[in-house]
Amino acid sequence: MAKDSFLVGLIGSGIGPSLSPALHEREADRQGLRYLYRLIDIDVLGVPPEAVGDLLRAARDLGFDGLNITHPCKQLVIEHLDALAPQAEALGAVNTVVFEGGGRAVGHNTDVTGFAASFARGLRDAPLERVVQLGAGGAGAAVAHATLTLGAERVTVVDPLADRAADLAGSLNRYFGEGRAVAATPDRLAGLLADADGLVHATPTGMAAHPGLPLPAELLRPGLWVAEVVYRPLETELVRTARALGCAVLDGGGMAVFQAADAFRLFTGREADSVRMLADIAALARVPERDVV
Repeated sequence: MAKDSFLVGLIGSGIGPSLSPALHEREADRQGLRYLYRLIDIDVLGVPPEAVGDLLRAARDLGFDGLNITHPCKQLVIEHLDALAPQAEALGAVNTVVFEGGGRAVGHNTDVTGFAASFARGLRDAPLERVVQLGAGGAGAAVAHATLTLGAERVTVVDPLADRAADLAGSLNRYFGEGRAVAATPDRLAGLLADADGLVHATPTGMAAHPGLPLPAELLRPGLWVAEVVYRPLETELVRTARALGCAVLDGGGMAVFQAADAFRLFTGREADSVRMLADIAALARVPERDVV
């Protein structure tokens, strides 16, 4: 008899506004599943990101079927897993953990496929010769892989932590070939964006807990496409500013939906209807955070 009851959760920092519980539970309801999605916020618990291993073990012992992992734990969680899917291993970042038979914890990354599907849908004909990416963390690793997989000739990874940017660029070059990625620091943004086709934003700036713009507004210009990974709010200050300037813009909603649909499949073994979920996130994003159920 097929399993029809699931307990899953999300570990991260400042995740109160997350729409993941509503996205997963609404789709599960439509499929006739009993599905509980719980938030495990390290800020609320008062524990550091390094506690992700303890939280993972506690969730496994409590009978969770799986977990989503978000900022700032996507890389820290790896040492606590029993195995990694090939894409997660290549990335060095995990956003989905499935507890298999015997309590084995296996890490996956659905951010890559989520961003790629969203980009192909929303910026289908965008030029990809020169792409600048802000952010070299867990989400940054995923979207850089996705962007190069989509055919970008070169991605310049910009991060205030120079070593982190260099490490990601090195990893990308080993995977995709030398010269496909380079590292840079924020002081070079003006020159880089002047020659770029597009900008990918992959930092927490713009989230409810981290409001604001991730770069000076004057660096944006018409003709530059802008892709956002933050989805709560759906219209971040970056999305709003870029759209007003005439940039082609991709908000973070599509990535959130497609990565959630892939995670849903990993948790349940059932296909999610991404079209219905896209309608869900559009509706949910208009609802005040305190009223999302």
